Amino acid sequence: MAALPETDPARPVLIAGPTASAKSELALRLAEREGGVVVNADAIQVFDNWRVLTARPSPADEARAPHALYGHVGRQDEYSVGHWLRDLAPLLESGERPIITGGTGLYFTALTQGLAEIPPTPPEVRAEADARLAEEGLEALLAELDTATAERIDRRNPARVQRAWEVRRSTGRGLAAWQDDTPPPLLPLARAQPILVEAPRDWLTPRIERRFDAMLAAGALDEARDNLEGWDPARLSSKAIGAPELIAHLRGEITLEAARDASTIATRQFAKRQRTWFRAKMAEWHRWRPD
Repeated sequence: MAALPETDPARPVLIAGPTASAKSELALRLAEREGGVVVNADAIQVFDNWRVLTARPSPADEARAPHALYGHVGRQDEYSVGHWLRDLAPLLESGERPIITGGTGLYFTALTQGLAEIPPTPPEVRAEADARLAEEGLEALLAELDTATAERIDRRNPARVQRAWEVRRSTGRGLAAWQDDTPPPLLPLARAQPILVEAPRDWLTPRIERRFDAMLAAGALDEARDNLEGWDPARLSSKAIGAPELIAHLRGEITLEAARDASTIATRQFAKRQRTWFRAKMAEWHRWRPD
């Protein structure tokens, strides 16, 4: 790994980057060098049922420095950026330096720019959205969004489109209007040290392929087997990349090789979406490139 960036031990650090880009190792090395707690900013690493498949820090990593907000949510539970901010707030007030790292760009945006206080989606609206997405597809939901929201969200991301549709359906206001009424952020960017891990595709792709093989060797298939009973693809915890493919293999629907190939393709596509988000939203962040 490249030399560590210079940081002020008295100020919070934010480390964002695409999947498999070594950002967790960077956060851990900074915590060892200067002190602090490594705080998760990955929307799937919060769940307790996936450690190997989501590349959560290992017990050995957790012994090297304090960690927080990893694996603290049950597999059946809902979890949103609002939940994360509420869980994070006490850590920011504790006096211990946070080193916040992850690949969920929305978490960092909400943390540094604020989050609109949108009422929760009623279960019946969520069920209606699920049904329409399954039966009519993404374009049907997109067609019913207000113009400002449709121009602002990632229209290729089904979860983002569905969320925007649910907000408009349940509140009568577009998501963009709610966002425009956003309260002050918990941690303005000027008070933090933001680092974006630059990971070019030709450097990252081989790492993604090697990492999924390493996950299989470390027990990812056994982890999927533990999740087989009661598997519900609609749960957020089931969105872990590679989980649906390994479940399909365990059910005899595809070979393990096909599951591996599909999972690595999905990971590469996810990393591309992450890089696009970071370029659009994190122009002011300091760039750091690993070896």
